[in-house]
Amino acid sequence: MPTKPHSQDFSGFFTEAARVRDNSPLKSLTKYMNADPTLVSLGAGLPHPDTYPFAQVGAAVAPAGKSIASCSSAELLDVSVTPAASNSIESLSKFLQYGNGRGVPSYSRFAQEHTERVHDPPYADWDVVVSLGNTDAFVKALMLFCDRGDTLIVDEWTYPAIIGTVVPMGIRMAPVRMDSQGMVPEALDQLCAEWSDSAHPLRMAYMIPTAQNPTGATMSLDRKHAIYAVAQRRGLVIIEDDPYYYLQFEAYRPRSEIGDLEERYANLPGISSLVPSLLSIDVDGRVIRLDSFSKVLAPGLRCGWVTAPKYITDKIQFHNETSIQQPAGVSQAIVSKLMNEQWGHEGWERHLVQIQREYAVRRDRFVDLCLQHLKGKVDFTIPDAGMFLWFRVLLNSDMQNKPGAMQEVFDSMIANHVLLVPGYMFSPLGASPEVRDKPYIRAAFSYASMDDFEVAITRLARALEPFTSQVA
Repeated sequence: MPTKPHSQDFSGFFTEAARVRDNSPLKSLTKYMNADPTLVSLGAGLPHPDTYPFAQVGAAVAPAGKSIASCSSAELLDVSVTPAASNSIESLSKFLQYGNGRGVPSYSRFAQEHTERVHDPPYADWDVVVSLGNTDAFVKALMLFCDRGDTLIVDEWTYPAIIGTVVPMGIRMAPVRMDSQGMVPEALDQLCAEWSDSAHPLRMAYMIPTAQNPTGATMSLDRKHAIYAVAQRRGLVIIEDDPYYYLQFEAYRPRSEIGDLEERYANLPGISSLVPSLLSIDVDGRVIRLDSFSKVLAPGLRCGWVTAPKYITDKIQFHNETSIQQPAGVSQAIVSKLMNEQWGHEGWERHLVQIQREYAVRRDRFVDLCLQHLKGKVDFTIPDAGMFLWFRVLLNSDMQNKPGAMQEVFDSMIANHVLLVPGYMFSPLGASPEVRDKPYIRAAFSYASMDDFEVAITRLARALEPFTSQVA
């Protein structure tokens, strides 16, 4: 097997805060405790494990590949202060103790093994570091390369938590035009070519390449190569925020064209057939990939990880040590036990297939109803992944240039007891009157009961009727 190259060094782009951020002095002493089992530590101000009132934590979980709703009995999972000799994870006491900002070793080991199996980063010095999920990870990646007065490249419609994070930090956003596959490479290249603020050069681009929030757009591998080529040419670091990566499924077919439903969902991608990530083509080490268990286990666990060159994950570790420390020990214990022992990598893939099937069924049913009830009222691109449909409302001629038109649409939806998210909330340009009247709304098919889908869509049709009925 050929030797992988070392990553390029982008530390010259670091902010002043990133350059001076270093290992916590107290945390740096733990290496002596780990290296010498005979050492008696009087240095660490750690609570003694005997004072913890917890002997065991656990959960009842569905067998791999099953949902709780579909299985007759759950499997018990527990982590104890006195684990069996055969256990591959740490004792509960270890999970409940302070950490070093990199995560409990067995949790981090799974993240590293999984990343290698799925993405196989094409440079040698990559590493992983824990996060509380992708919003936490985004903040830490952003602060490495962007300071007050700098500009972050984003999609023309993007995740509101990103907007809410960047604006108070005094970091500007430069939106890039999108199409059905997300950010358009030529538009990104043009933005960089025309950039004139030499005091604040463009350094970083943020994107959600799979099931983009809010538009649902998914980049093909060709699109990712094109975006990556622009990043190489223009010297950009990419934040690949990919919480929906495992929620990929097959292209939509109308219910009338589907015979056996089991056959319809027999070829879900699992892991082996997913569209390759930006990380997987990152020969330079310019991609900071954010992964999370939020969409595929549970968001309340607050568990994720970041993959990047080690000099970058080290800086995120140091930031963790003075902020979150690491994800909650109980969450890490449950995830580590589940992934390393209860399910393993094969069971994890079976679980992902089951999740993919659930969202594919939901997408298909939701789209069926939209095509049935919303014809002439909205148009949309049918997503191949994720949780969202991005509707363009086909406003009639009376409403197209009317100030406040989309507020009227929103008020009508609420009056008809159905809620979708107004498009302006996803705009990096803020809530100016021009943006507020862009005719977009986002629907999520992830949370509502499928029994309520038709109720919601017929209510939406009724709410849109006064504003769209004159469309030819």
